[in-house]
Amino acid sequence: MIELAGVLILGILAQWFAWRFKIPAILPLLLIGLLVGPIATLLTEDGSKWIEPIWNGTKGLFPGESLYYFVSLSIGIILFEGSLTLKLKEIKNVGSVISRLITLGSFITFFGAGIAVHYIFKTSWEISFLFAALIIVTGPTVISPILRNVPLKRDISAVLKWEGILIDPIGALVAVLVFEFINIQEGLEFTKTALIEFSKIVFFGIFLGFLFAHALIYTIKKKLIPHYLLNVFALAVVMTDFVLANHFAHESGLLAVVVMGMVMGNSGLSNLKEILYFKESLSVLLISILFILLSANINMADLEAIYNWNTVFLFLTVVFLIRPIGVFLSTYKSSFKTNEKLFISWVGPRGIVAAGIASLFGLKLVKDGVEGAELITPLVFMIVLGTVLLNATTARLMAKILKVFLEKSDGILIVGAGEFSRLIATYLNQNNRHVVLVDSNSNNIKKAIKLGIEAINENIFSDELENNIELNDIGYLMALTANTDINSHCIDKFREQFGENGSFRLLTPEESVDPENSPKEGLFSQTDDFVKLATIVRKHPTIHEIEIQSSKHFEKIITQAKKNDNVVTLFIKLINGDLKIIPASGCITKIDEGFKIVYLGEKLKVSSIE
Repeated sequence: MIELAGVLILGILAQWFAWRFKIPAILPLLLIGLLVGPIATLLTEDGSKWIEPIWNGTKGLFPGESLYYFVSLSIGIILFEGSLTLKLKEIKNVGSVISRLITLGSFITFFGAGIAVHYIFKTSWEISFLFAALIIVTGPTVISPILRNVPLKRDISAVLKWEGILIDPIGALVAVLVFEFINIQEGLEFTKTALIEFSKIVFFGIFLGFLFAHALIYTIKKKLIPHYLLNVFALAVVMTDFVLANHFAHESGLLAVVVMGMVMGNSGLSNLKEILYFKESLSVLLISILFILLSANINMADLEAIYNWNTVFLFLTVVFLIRPIGVFLSTYKSSFKTNEKLFISWVGPRGIVAAGIASLFGLKLVKDGVEGAELITPLVFMIVLGTVLLNATTARLMAKILKVFLEKSDGILIVGAGEFSRLIATYLNQNNRHVVLVDSNSNNIKKAIKLGIEAINENIFSDELENNIELNDIGYLMALTANTDINSHCIDKFREQFGENGSFRLLTPEESVDPENSPKEGLFSQTDDFVKLATIVRKHPTIHEIEIQSSKHFEKIITQAKKNDNVVTLFIKLINGDLKIIPASGCITKIDEGFKIVYLGEKLKVSSIE
């Protein structure tokens, strides 16, 4: 009981530690596992581990084959959760560089790493290529914390993010297929039996994945499941799919859950986000337990087997030779400069899928007596731990050295996607400003997307926005919802991350009555609350510009605008096209001739303010 509770407590503490210090969670999890596992044998009198997840025996947390089953089911759930986020429409729109990275780059890593480990460690070709398949993946859960702390140009962040998302199932499937070839025959001899078994894996994995996905979608749409059972029922269906697929074709369960997740993720299911949140929470719990157990299960003999210069040489080959070759060939004739290619080459941390599946297959192959299988888990853990540690500690430094830092953070995040917000966002887009709308109302988001505005359907009380690395260039925050509490919460929560250049919100009706005590984050003017703005938009949904001739001329425009209940001043447009938000407290920039004042509503009579 103490060991089981200890694993859970240590796992959650590791997750908190990773969040607090903005590092990938897998790093403290693996280090804790090694500490309570193999390293503990050097500290205890009888040479025992503090936590002993014995896989093949009658003692420990998971006696017999129970650890293998737990790992297998856990990886299945983690892969399902990851595949739920894989949208086909996003794959279609990704650039050619990302497409080549997940195809050509994977091919180069597979063959390059396979050849390297074969000649360095003298392993069989089967084990060598299984290792290579496992290190193809660069997981998003590892890359995201790194990129959140390094403000990069959007194209670089997008490439690294989407490579990590799209390559996860590819690496997992390649590893599954190589593992099956090892299981089917002694070696990779392509016999009739091997082809039949391979075909069964692909058929049952795809067929059952599609079948269970559509069955669950149907039951949810027909409301055959009560709301309070929705998440746990979905979990039961995923596990049924996994187990049944394995029953018909051994080890096809991973493929089945990946296919099931992809189908559901692209179904347009209204309850999908709720299921995804539950699966994310469950994945965090499983990952916290899983990787402490897996690293604790490694023996000192396994670590001693890779404690040599061959391991260092393999690591250097993977990180400094194979990864750069894959990146440079994949970005050939692209718009990326040499320094940008070098940075993409540098950031390639392996993650949870690699470590998890390595342990899963390593346990199975060692049990089956496959020669060299004992090296799979420690070698992959070495690559995972080494790349995560290297990238987490040096990514910011390398970004500065290679000069790929984001030059300026002038993007604007608007909370609330109502008609007024959409009108402002359209104007900002037309003036080459990166603007993103956030709203929990899906109808508002759909309307914004139809207008060509980047929009996110998200609840601002969740942590998802903070994890979105595509918002790295956001430097301004505008809270424009009808709810004053939400507006204030946005400013308090996101001021540091998204409002470094300015955080603004609409004033409340009470604050509008008392201009002298209005908060500094008030937006537009002292009398502009949500009701007034919504009224103006309904009457006059147009944004106008007036060129400013002098400071005195500017003051006249502002005075006339304040007197007109159908006008709201929004921005100051500089000569170079830059836009400055007008706060309620007054203009924040020096007015020069040639600037323009941008306002919403009824067109002002220019002659009266000349």
